[in-house]
Amino acid sequence: MCGRYVLEGPLSRLTEHFNARYTGDESQVRSSYNIAPTAQVPVVRINREGERVMLLHTWGLIPHWATDKTISAKLNNARGETVHEKPSFRTAFKKFRCLIPASGYYEWQAPPQGSKARKQPFYIYPSDLSPYFAMAGVCDHWVDKSTGELVMSTAIITTEPCEALKEVHERMPVMVPKEQWADWLDPKNQDIKALRNYIVSSENVKFHTVGFEVSGVGKNRTDSPELAKPNRAK
Repeated sequence: MCGRYVLEGPLSRLTEHFNARYTGDESQVRSSYNIAPTAQVPVVRINREGERVMLLHTWGLIPHWATDKTISAKLNNARGETVHEKPSFRTAFKKFRCLIPASGYYEWQAPPQGSKARKQPFYIYPSDLSPYFAMAGVCDHWVDKSTGELVMSTAIITTEPCEALKEVHERMPVMVPKEQWADWLDPKNQDIKALRNYIVSSENVKFHTVGFEVSGVGKNRTDSPELAKPNRAK
């Protein structure tokens, strides 16, 4: 799974990298080093006019048929092996795909069986030192029937890890190469069999251990550039 990630740098660099026009309040997009589910995160999509845009979505999918938006907390990741058939994701996978920009993400390595040690957090980032990579995502729109509130939401598609990451965790986000962005985002591209070919692991990663501060939740969740820095050589 992917439960925390980093997005660093000014909005201008982000929109330039993804060749997308941002459509929201610019003050809501800023560097964050510990993004957690239910946060508002920028995603890249194609709008009704066929333009590539960047806008904010809640991280944690709320299917359009849901009766309660609290389901979002359980649907921040979608397994690539079943995303095309699960009721929560299949319509979004066919029609409403997106890219979720990230500078890197965190994963937790389980200790040896029988050990009482804590899970060790790692920071994982592009080996080519690109400022961003694009995580494959799905989106949906949900309307609260009692208030009329519209919520746009997203989930990250995950797959089996590349060889190098197998020692860290059993899953990783699907990272869409730049040359495939246009096809992935195209809402007219609804060939499920072809779309599933995009769900592969990426070897374009490096990683190092980080401190346990990134593991905090709720009021204890910190947000600082120091979180992504190595705490010892790896």
